[in-house]
Amino acid sequence: MAPKPIEIIRFIGRSSKRIAVTVVGGAVLSAGLAMLVLPGPGILVIALGFAILGTEYAWAAAAFEKTKRGAEQAGRVAKVAAKSASGRIRRRPRGAGPQP
Repeated sequence: MAPKPIEIIRFIGRSSKRIAVTVVGGAVLSAGLAMLVLPGPGILVIALGFAILGTEYAWAAAAFEKTKRGAEQAGRVAKVAAKSASGRIRRRPRGAGPQP
């Protein structure tokens, strides 16, 4: 037996927050995935999408924590690489123009 229209309206009313979180979180997560290959802060936006979805879903909260740990590790690696590279860069004295 098919549900009556009033039952559908009541279900949507009770589930509106979960529906909104799912739609918004999914859209932000999709944008973050696109930013992995397009210009933009992909990892940051993916973490934001998981944080939004994590307010309603336990699996998304766990994925957010994993993404956060991965981003922290990537930040540490980048910091070490930047320090290492800055020691290898030779600086020109002030006033010295381009060398032929």
